[in-house]
Amino acid sequence: METLDLEIILVEDNPNDAELTIRALKKNNLINKVIHLKDGAEALEFIFREGAYAGKKSTENPKAILLDLKMPKITGIEVLRRLKSDPATKSIPVVVLTSSNEDPDVATCYELGANSYIVKPVGFENFTSAVAQLGFYWLLLNQPPVR
Repeated sequence: METLDLEIILVEDNPNDAELTIRALKKNNLINKVIHLKDGAEALEFIFREGAYAGKKSTENPKAILLDLKMPKITGIEVLRRLKSDPATKSIPVVVLTSSNEDPDVATCYELGANSYIVKPVGFENFTSAVAQLGFYWLLLNQPPVR
């Protein structure tokens, strides 16, 4: 049985944003292992080991999930709702990284248990700087609960 070791799950349907995010984290030596999932349905299958990911084991939960909201199939809000309602995944830090700064989205995400809500900055330099800062905090400074 294949074992999946990872530090971050990135759930992002925009390939350019995904590439920039991964590049910013790697450039700053913040991650070695990242899984990029392209929509909410794939994210839930991966996290809960269903569908294409059934039978794959993970030795531990990721250090963080970076989650876009506006995605095809299943929205980021639905992914967040499922993650935070399941005892096995409830403690995984979820950072919403999205272009939406709409008040209802912000409020809903925090009500559902998001650990942070970041609106994607415009411009390459601002975007990569923001991703590097959030990676530094969630991967190096934050102390997750012991399972």
